[in-house]
Amino acid sequence: MDQQQVFVKMAVDGWNQQIKFTNDTLDKISDEELLNEISPGKNRGIYLLGHLVAVHDQLLPLLRFEDPSYPELRPVFIEAPDKAIADLPPVSQLRAQWHAVNNKFSAHIDSLPAGDWFTRHASVSEEDFEKEPHRNRLNVLMSRTSHLANHRGQIVLLIPKA
Repeated sequence: MDQQQVFVKMAVDGWNQQIKFTNDTLDKISDEELLNEISPGKNRGIYLLGHLVAVHDQLLPLLRFEDPSYPELRPVFIEAPDKAIADLPPVSQLRAQWHAVNNKFSAHIDSLPAGDWFTRHASVSEEDFEKEPHRNRLNVLMSRTSHLANHRGQIVLLIPKA
């Protein structure tokens, strides 16, 4: 394994670990408990779950894999804050979309050759990428891994105390 492959494996393993940790966390929280605020006046669990689904769905076009599967979630969970939109999808639907989008994303991750991780993402032009090669797909994966870990750290607060 060359250095590029090792670095990609480390980043992908970090992503997969955070997905597993988040799945394990969500399994400990009921649909009803996800309707609660993380703390008084803060985001609800349902909003954070929808936000993560929407963000991961937007990774598909950002990393130049395919169009998003759930574009209707973007205005609700990315462009608007929690409680700005009263009619949210049911938690059960968001849970199913969470698994579906992550399974789809995982299939793309598994099939992408190591060298392709160092190519530009969709939000940077080829011209700008020549000047800033760090604006690549792997950098996006690493930043979204941190994003996921941050929100998982919030969601974990909804786990019922024994």
